[in-house]
Amino acid sequence: MMKKARLLELIAGKNRGILASDLERQAILSAIAQLEDYNPHPKPLEVPELLQGNWQLVYTSSRELLGIDRFPFYNLGKTYQCIRVKTGRIYNIAEVIGIPYLEGLVSVVAGFEAVSDRRVEVKFNRFVVGLQRFIGYQSLHPFINAVESGRKFLALDFKIEPGNQQGWLDTTYLDDQMRIGRGNEGSVFVLIKVP
Repeated sequence: MMKKARLLELIAGKNRGILASDLERQAILSAIAQLEDYNPHPKPLEVPELLQGNWQLVYTSSRELLGIDRFPFYNLGKTYQCIRVKTGRIYNIAEVIGIPYLEGLVSVVAGFEAVSDRRVEVKFNRFVVGLQRFIGYQSLHPFINAVESGRKFLALDFKIEPGNQQGWLDTTYLDDQMRIGRGNEGSVFVLIKVP
């Protein structure tokens, strides 16, 4: 599809939006809106098999997420949103790279519940931030399994009190390779499915 290829071309080399100029951001948002108009699954929650899985962030307008890149000596590495439909869980995982052997990890775990055919209400319930070495992080699946088992990490690892952190997320475009979402704070997220 030409609109999808155009969007991918516009976000290439923009480091998830960190390197995009204001003019480039406007062009990207326009391309996103055009692609959303051709959403093959306008009721994405009715196709949970497409939502399920690991999604890598390729572009966002979220200042909070892109702000991770502002730590001295560190940069935002690969960033994922892993959706587990059966358990109603979302795992947001951001790798932080920089000083060798001191790579970091920022992860937020949330529960979600459908409130419409494209919107989920999200309630954040656990926050983990620390050095990958001390957490034992090597890849997504073992880390998520450890979180699901209730393992406590040698890191800043705490529960988020109910009601303190919640929001919603609309899935505005979904196919077997790409997902676009819009959050309650006005941010947009473009993600590509990964194994």
